Amino acid sequence: MSNILETILIAFYIYILLSTISVLILENRNPVKSVAWLVILIFVPFVGLFLYLILGQDYRKRKMISRKSIQRISQRPCAAIDIKELDDSGIDIKFRKLIQMLKRNSEADAYTHNKIDVYAEGENIFDSMFEAIRNAKDHVHIEFFIFEDDTISNQLRELLIKKANEGVCVRMIYDSFGSLRLSKNYLRSLRQAGVHVKPFLPFSLRLGRSKVNYRNHRKLIVIDGKIGFTGGVNIGDRYIYGDELGKWRDTVVRIEGSGVHGIQKLFLIDWYFVKKELINDEKYFPEPPKFDENIIQTVASGPDTDWKGIMQGICSAIMAARQYVYIHTPYFMPNELVKGCIQMAALSGTEVWLMIPEKSDVRFTDLSASSFLGGVLEAGVRVFKYQAGMLHSKAIVIDDFLSVVGSANIDERSFDMHFEANAFIYEEKTALRLKQLFIDDIDHCKETTLEEWNNRPRRQKMKESFARLFSPLM
Repeated sequence: MSNILETILIAFYIYILLSTISVLILENRNPVKSVAWLVILIFVPFVGLFLYLILGQDYRKRKMISRKSIQRISQRPCAAIDIKELDDSGIDIKFRKLIQMLKRNSEADAYTHNKIDVYAEGENIFDSMFEAIRNAKDHVHIEFFIFEDDTISNQLRELLIKKANEGVCVRMIYDSFGSLRLSKNYLRSLRQAGVHVKPFLPFSLRLGRSKVNYRNHRKLIVIDGKIGFTGGVNIGDRYIYGDELGKWRDTVVRIEGSGVHGIQKLFLIDWYFVKKELINDEKYFPEPPKFDENIIQTVASGPDTDWKGIMQGICSAIMAARQYVYIHTPYFMPNELVKGCIQMAALSGTEVWLMIPEKSDVRFTDLSASSFLGGVLEAGVRVFKYQAGMLHSKAIVIDDFLSVVGSANIDERSFDMHFEANAFIYEEKTALRLKQLFIDDIDHCKETTLEEWNNRPRRQKMKESFARLFSPLM
């Protein structure tokens, strides 16, 4: 009897496995990613199937956020400028093709005449954010991947409760997986004070229906529709007090002016997704003052978009560079397109410098990232490993004019599976500030040469190559 039952279970498993593999093949994904999943499904029985049902399904073609809801929020008149009007704006327009592409692939409106401040130190980042929240008069919108339950996060909690008690409308979105360590008491105290708190894609292990693989990695704050923040930082002590890796280094931009409307629109789209509440009142898009001559586009990408907008924007920007490209990223696992653009830029004579942490918070990704360095080093890219803590900054600066700051890493997860937001900023002042920060960071780095990379121990090469097999899934 036991042999019959065992045979039935094995036959059932094989049937489920073959059905899953057929679905995987018919989805016509990136072949590298498909092969990675096939290897896991075949060579890691039962566990591989479980992981695929939880992590591996592709929801990109099933729009999580409907186009209709996005259009209804976008109907609210805001301060965006039409691409055709840029020539009459009085602003020196470089990267015009990039601006136009981001409008078409991401519906990223162009906003002019903003005031932009760049922050790179944890203390300054949170001081600026908290000060803006403290002065809020009408509403606070806040959205982060990670809210830790620690000193800084609890200071923010108390501040949000205080503003809610003053009659300010506070809306908060947290990623249910990234903020898994948030206590029930933390969330309860916010809700009891009147803060509107919603999780993004609540964590679930229901087989076949789990979306745990698709996380909201965005970092956004909007105050009264007048001040906005975006960048790579999460809410946690590590940026001020450090952890076992040391102090975390990140980059955040504070924006005043019409560009805040782009951040606001993105938050309200996400709010509609988590709450099914449509908000597009005029007060959320107040008439902005005019500041410096510049352009900002807030570019969103994720499983709900038709195109990989941020990835396409970064590739286009790199290929348009004439002098230099300086890249900060904590995790470097580029797909073939991004790697090819970096290589071609370097081979064409553009100065391409890449900075990554010597040690990140995920050791397995460090091994994978190291395997990619040879391909860019051979093309002439200079690689710097940051040693003064954990480099978590996601920032690119090009030719003293274009800056890209946001939440997206240079890896397939950010480009394909995470909900991300990056600000593309067209302005000399911001670019020069980011350039100087990058150069200052080099003082805390050790440069990796091609000779050193080639002379790694064979055992190290094997570990890195094995980790690289899983890079499309990380």
